Amino acid sequence: MLSEQVYAHLRDAIMRGEHGPGAALKPQELAQQQGVSLAVVREALVQLVGDGLADRLPNRGFAVVAFSDRRWQQIAEARQIVEPSVLRMSIERGDVDWEARVRAAHHRLARTPVWAPEEGEYYSSEWSEAHRVFHRTLLEGCGNAVLLETFDRMWTASELARRWATQRNPDRDGSDEHRRLEEAALARDADTAAELLARHVAMTAAALNDG
Repeated sequence: MLSEQVYAHLRDAIMRGEHGPGAALKPQELAQQQGVSLAVVREALVQLVGDGLADRLPNRGFAVVAFSDRRWQQIAEARQIVEPSVLRMSIERGDVDWEARVRAAHHRLARTPVWAPEEGEYYSSEWSEAHRVFHRTLLEGCGNAVLLETFDRMWTASELARRWATQRNPDRDGSDEHRRLEEAALARDADTAAELLARHVAMTAAALNDG
């Protein structure tokens, strides 16, 4: 569908920083740029709003979400509560196949370049996907589809915040944080793993607060 193509284009542009925090997303201009109808653009923008990447403004306008929007802190708070609990379940219930998937997901993440020159000063798309897969794989051992769907929704909503936080705190050693998470999970050390994951999420929220 055209709207899906426009949505994907706008989402990638926002993630690359081409539309900055709070920037207006004008349907008429976007329709002209993309060579599509106004209705198609509006449908794509509504989907961005649903993902938490854009806001609907008065008079039917749209804008990229603001950098300091409190929603990021609320999402981070929710993640700090939900994800460590699900990780505990995953460590308790996960089998050998889960262990192998965690190890493979971490290997891919560690070997994927964080930055790509053509994508600006934010995380690369390839690394972001490897990052998502690693975090989701850590939790998949829980065997609860509803909890995993909750993770998926929170992850999408917080993706932009993570990229902004990385731009603002480039010295953060995320690779070490991920390595320690993998080690604790595979060692079946639920207490340490849950603490590391909560701290990992909190550091992203703190980076936004410090800006």
